[in-house]
Amino acid sequence: MEIAASDIKELRERTGAGIMECKKVLAETGGDMERAIALLRERGLVKAAKRVGKIAAEGIVDSYIHMGGRIGVLVEVNCETDFVARTEEFRSLVKEIAMQIAAARPMFVKPEDVPESMLNEERAIYRAQALNEGKPERVVDKIVEGRIEKFYKEVCLLEQPYIRDPEKSVRDLVAELTARVGENITVRRFARFELGEGIEREPQGCGVPAQPEK
Repeated sequence: MEIAASDIKELRERTGAGIMECKKVLAETGGDMERAIALLRERGLVKAAKRVGKIAAEGIVDSYIHMGGRIGVLVEVNCETDFVARTEEFRSLVKEIAMQIAAARPMFVKPEDVPESMLNEERAIYRAQALNEGKPERVVDKIVEGRIEKFYKEVCLLEQPYIRDPEKSVRDLVAELTARVGENITVRRFARFELGEGIEREPQGCGVPAQPEK
């Protein structure tokens, strides 16, 4: 059955689970919201939502270097206690997130970080595309919001499909460990560097002036 985006949003707000997990359990329960919440509880994912609001001020800053030094990532991931920050499981999660950033090139941590001006620009483009495709005006807004969700999955780290298991998002990955360790875990910030990125290069053969004929 087709799951309404509004139902997925409500379930996320009530449980803190990721988009794909919410969509999956709603499909499994035929859209029954309460049964879906119960199923998420059974899988340990609702506990992650209960940690929201707890201050996560510990954690680590980690790095990842890829392709022999051509790509580098710095990422800060926070948790509530230094005890969890020192665990192998937490450090492994941080390394996986750094690798995700290197491979998938996100621009932001979460949808809330995307500037409104960028969203407005994207919405205008998607609206024009939908109208040019001959879509009826009455469904254009729904199409636009659907494409905005896809945009989030491209540019927001937490919404991206996890590179090792595209069936889950990075948000799901973080939520799973949050549920296991019983602490709020948050990705605070990251920086991605790629060798030569942003440098305007001269076309080959144009860097040396031609020698005058004798």
